[in-house]
Amino acid sequence: MELNSNHTSSVLTDPAPVNKSRLGVPSALVPFSQSATSFSSGKFIMSPRRKLAKIDDVRSNGWLDAMKSSSPPRKKLIKDFNVEVATEDDFAHRKWLLKYPSAISSFGHIAAQARNKKIAVFLDYDGTLSPIVDDPDRAIMSDSMRAAVKDLAKYFPTAIISGRSRDKVFKLVGLTELYYAGSHGMDIMTPGNGSVSPDDPNCIKSTDQQGKEVNLFQPAREFIQVIHEVFSSLVEKTKGIKGAKVENHKFCASVHYRNVEEKDWSTIAQLVHDLLKQYPRLRLTHGRKVLEVRPVIDWNKGKAVEFLLESLGLSNNDEVLPIYIGDDKTDEDAFKVLREGRCGFGILVSTAPKESNAFYSVRDPSEVKKFLKTLVKWAKVEKSTGY
Repeated sequence: MELNSNHTSSVLTDPAPVNKSRLGVPSALVPFSQSATSFSSGKFIMSPRRKLAKIDDVRSNGWLDAMKSSSPPRKKLIKDFNVEVATEDDFAHRKWLLKYPSAISSFGHIAAQARNKKIAVFLDYDGTLSPIVDDPDRAIMSDSMRAAVKDLAKYFPTAIISGRSRDKVFKLVGLTELYYAGSHGMDIMTPGNGSVSPDDPNCIKSTDQQGKEVNLFQPAREFIQVIHEVFSSLVEKTKGIKGAKVENHKFCASVHYRNVEEKDWSTIAQLVHDLLKQYPRLRLTHGRKVLEVRPVIDWNKGKAVEFLLESLGLSNNDEVLPIYIGDDKTDEDAFKVLREGRCGFGILVSTAPKESNAFYSVRDPSEVKKFLKTLVKWAKVEKSTGY
């Protein structure tokens, strides 16, 4: 089943909390002027003097620093006479592991907390189920990872929550046993019998590829046309920047700069900076070598986790243990929900030490797969003993 202005710092600020319905859906959105939606397209050209001023502009609001730190370089090994030497980075990583221990070596503690509870598993896609690659279209999960996720879904409700569009991530994963949430949780498909209010204007009835009735929850439905307009403008304006790639995820648009020379990053930042001035209901978020333009609504991956738990009847903290695995900054919202609610565990996928709301860590997708297989093996034993 497919579970199918002035200074622009205000654009970067998350919106103040708004009134929410029972499921945390915004009941009102930020006022919007239709006159601000028009944006002329064309190749981005500026004089050298204006370009320097613009670089200062995007540097002053921290965009360039955020872009440079979004994907740290791989650690280099230092060797002395063919013997690896412990570096300052090694010690920093060991210290970091004390705060975010390996989810694999700590599995006994996780299993102890999970006993007599229902486990629900939430997974990011890029960098979690598939490796980070230069071309996002080539971020393919391995057959062995797909098999591990398929086995996982036999024992636990399992959902993919990705920044990609829901349709695209479904095609990449290709498992009908899962629940899918695309566009950072702004496009969620749940079973037709899920506990979603039929009066919710953000929820519509639909059918999946197998003809089964499902609920589509889309709290940013009214932004589809605006996002498409922004996507088209960015495609046109980045034509002259070698390596830039723009994607339309239906409810958000992303500009990948992983293959762009660093000297051109400021140009990309300025393009997005100037564009957002024309769209007061859109904001920028940073991912791993990607700038993402998203609607200004009180919704994120953490909200998506809460929504899925409630719609699947798994919102009782005393009976359910959610586990969320992700590698990106956008996954921190989900980690935060589980940490602050004391209801589950976040697992950060990272080889580099960084602060997180997660409880545990794994190094890469291969360790994600190992953890999932360990979880399935544990479930089989527990089931045979009356779990």
